[in-house]
Amino acid sequence: MNVYFDNAATTPLRVQVIDSINDCMKNHYGNSSSSHSYGRNNKSLLENARKSIAACINATENEIIFTSGGSESNNSILRSCVRDLGVKTIISSPIEHNAVLNVLDLLETEGINIKYVKLDKYGEVDISDLEQILKSHEGAKLVSLMYVNNEIGNLLNVDEVARICKLYNSFFHTDSVQAMGHYKINLRSTLIDFLSASAHKFHGPKGIGFSFIRKGINLNPFIIGGPQERGLRAGTEAVDRIVGMQKALEISYQNHESEKKHIQGLKKYFIQKLRSIFPKVHFNGRSENLEKSSFKIVNVAIPINSLKVDLIDFHLDLKGIACSKGSACQSGSSKGSHVIERFKNINNILNKYPSLRFSFSFLNTKKEVDYLIKCLLELK
Repeated sequence: MNVYFDNAATTPLRVQVIDSINDCMKNHYGNSSSSHSYGRNNKSLLENARKSIAACINATENEIIFTSGGSESNNSILRSCVRDLGVKTIISSPIEHNAVLNVLDLLETEGINIKYVKLDKYGEVDISDLEQILKSHEGAKLVSLMYVNNEIGNLLNVDEVARICKLYNSFFHTDSVQAMGHYKINLRSTLIDFLSASAHKFHGPKGIGFSFIRKGINLNPFIIGGPQERGLRAGTEAVDRIVGMQKALEISYQNHESEKKHIQGLKKYFIQKLRSIFPKVHFNGRSENLEKSSFKIVNVAIPINSLKVDLIDFHLDLKGIACSKGSACQSGSSKGSHVIERFKNINNILNKYPSLRFSFSFLNTKKEVDYLIKCLLELK
């Protein structure tokens, strides 16, 4: 039996998305910057996609900039804020994605003041500490905190963070890669300044994403060349992938309630099953809490036979089960998960037993969860 429980790493494409991409590649191959009918046709597809994506998150179309994905969006936003907006202090957390953390490391070597907000024992942001940092630093400031943690699934109170940022006249960027397509985002009511998204996390194609840059914030080009993407990102747009992303986001929000109910039911069922067979199981961050964590992510330290700890990935893979120990971007790294490392001094079980991330989609079933439980039982 083959079971895919690594949807936080990437998701399978919906059939409708594949159809829309294939149709575009076959029938709409003009360059969207060309003035002839082939180009005008693709320009129309491009702008319709921009308008549709903007409508999904209650933004305006001129606030949507197409990129190659979350990493590019994070990089370009952070660096542009320093270069173009005079940001001297950036406040973030130590459990962000490396597409943020590694940029911050580089910016620090260039003289930018990088501050990391305190986290509680669950990895949640200490809002009072964030406010204190903002209060005690002068000049232009940027807060960069992810909407949904990609490893432990913690949900950020984006409305509260946005409110505090406005109170202290600071910019707010959120990496929403794990939230987009899964949570209703209203950018008219939640005053986020910058947002990053990636299509392959919500059943769209890889290699395409977008940035939200609030109207009135003026940035200079981050890829220099032609006038594409409001002059911010030169290069011919990948209209087929953009159309695929549009379709994926539209369907994700059309089916939001039913798919969320199904996935959250699987998560709850999985947690109950784990507790019944591993009474000492430990859930990392807030991933056990159905209200304070992503409905599709469970990150858990499983107390298994110490002789089998190093073989757990191998064992599950042989059984056809796909899961992960953390971010896919860290696969192959000897350092392991920097997120889980933050909790090892708090809970000793994390030093003895492996932490695994299981992430679900609408395609998963209870039968697959039962099979996973059966395979985990073999490791006791």
